[in-house]
Amino acid sequence: MKKRVVIIGCGFAGFYAANFLSRFRKEIELLVIDRRDTFDFLPALPDLIGRGIDPNCLATSIYEIGRKYGFNFIKDEVVAIDLENRIIQGYQGSIKYDYLIIASGTETNFYGNSTIKDYAFTIDSVLDLKKVLESLKNRRYNSYLISGGGYTGVEVATNLRRFFDKNSIKGNIIIVEKGPSILGPLPQWMKDYTVDNLKKLKVDILTNTSIAKIEEDGILLSSGQKYLKPMLFWVAGVKTAGFIQNLEVEKNLQGRVKVDGYLRIKDNCFVVGDCANIAYQNSFLRMAVQFSIYESVCAAKNIVRSIKGRKLKIYKPLDMGYIIPMANNKSCGEVLGLSFRGVLPTLMHFLMCIYRLNGFRNKAKLLKALLKGGF
Repeated sequence: MKKRVVIIGCGFAGFYAANFLSRFRKEIELLVIDRRDTFDFLPALPDLIGRGIDPNCLATSIYEIGRKYGFNFIKDEVVAIDLENRIIQGYQGSIKYDYLIIASGTETNFYGNSTIKDYAFTIDSVLDLKKVLESLKNRRYNSYLISGGGYTGVEVATNLRRFFDKNSIKGNIIIVEKGPSILGPLPQWMKDYTVDNLKKLKVDILTNTSIAKIEEDGILLSSGQKYLKPMLFWVAGVKTAGFIQNLEVEKNLQGRVKVDGYLRIKDNCFVVGDCANIAYQNSFLRMAVQFSIYESVCAAKNIVRSIKGRKLKIYKPLDMGYIIPMANNKSCGEVLGLSFRGVLPTLMHFLMCIYRLNGFRNKAKLLKALLKGGF
């Protein structure tokens, strides 16, 4: 009798888990649940602003992916999981499972501020970026505030400057960071290099500052400074989905679930990707596409091993490094223990994007846009 394996989420972690498990159709009935109907290629979303990339090449129908890999897709939002009785509750009904992979990633954290949620632009999906591009083309803003000085905030700022230069638009770009510096725990050389590049691009950086209030005519900062008619990008933090927050298991402040060495919170329930909190070098593993992929494949293999009565394998993280891509090609990063600056890390970023992107046509469209845009 087939075992029913359910995957919640079809981002990188969910997709790669489904891809692997689809090879075992004789033993497994595979279901994927996601509240969206597209797999959006998140690493290149900020590049949609500055590089003239067709947004549609970064979105793939999950229904089409399901037909290709042989799994059933259910578009629904999970509201609760009963770990004891192996039941997933969604708005459209409940689903029983034999094995479960939670790969639902994270979502933007507005910290309970509904006003900001309604006002701000996010960078969570291709649909979000289409709204951003439409608003930018209307040219109705005087300034552009980016709340959050992490990877995404820096990428958005540099892509905005590239967009403005290409379209002869004037506007102040300001990164508003609550902490004492941008790029949080990253090496100091990387922070210094990035700050220097942002200054050359005429991007202002306000640290130890936050969005205090959104008013009818503008946005007031905690410093007392006010911006009239600003466009606000909110990239100030993430959290896990509500159903994960409600699970009675150990979690960190972001709601990421602590897992064992096999990536489990229960014998038949695995948590992978950005919603997993994995111990690593006296801390926990950062959120990154590479880890999401490796974790999901490990969890999928362990499910197959469990079904076949074999010993499970412990997940051992392999950190290849990271890159901060900046749209003027003055990127930086650390890969395989080596430090890189300038065009080379930008090329690395896009080569990885082309490699990971779904579909030959989408890869070709991305490459064509990069070459046409004067990479």
